[in-house]
Amino acid sequence: MSVYWLLLLPTAIIAYLFGSMDTMVLASNFVFHRNLLRLGDHSRWLSNFYRLYGVPGFFKLLAVELVKDLVPVLLGSLLLGIRGHADAGRAFAGFVLVLGRLWPVFYGFHGSHATLAMVVAAFCVGTSVGAAALIVAAAVAGLTRYLSLGAIGGAVVYAMVTVLAVEDSLLLRLALMTAGLVLLRHIPAVIRLFQKTEPRLSLKEDITYKLDE
Repeated sequence: MSVYWLLLLPTAIIAYLFGSMDTMVLASNFVFHRNLLRLGDHSRWLSNFYRLYGVPGFFKLLAVELVKDLVPVLLGSLLLGIRGHADAGRAFAGFVLVLGRLWPVFYGFHGSHATLAMVVAAFCVGTSVGAAALIVAAAVAGLTRYLSLGAIGGAVVYAMVTVLAVEDSLLLRLALMTAGLVLLRHIPAVIRLFQKTEPRLSLKEDITYKLDE
């Protein structure tokens, strides 16, 4: 049992720290060489980013996020694979990764929607689970233009498909806990949705950036 703790502890620490890292900060320093955080908030940020970098820029940002999320997952697979439980190692790392994304230690425990991290965690449980979570999260966010609603829809489907498709009890528990974290974190967003105060996605040009020039 002590061997498992020695393998789980570094996996948990690294996965949480990687989850706590801000993707935009990493992308600003290593890819775009410009402080992306100064582009604004919510829709203003999206519109200004799109104006400057277009679709290729979004793919670069997505690549940074994926690399950041995959490192702890691969580490968990490698470490727990020593004991023949690589699948559990990936799922556990995915769970802690989402925990760090939702409640990052570096930013006062105020995180993001963690949609991509959740999808990565879902793929750790199973290909069908990950594909279902990805499709639903993207479709709901695209149709409603609410990132929070996309994350909620993805988490619900993540949990449902896991129950239907995954037989391993440990993977099932980790998946349900991961989906539960996302749903718990989005309770305030649900309240804002009912109050019609939740911000929507928009790629329309925001000329307020001119005030910063």
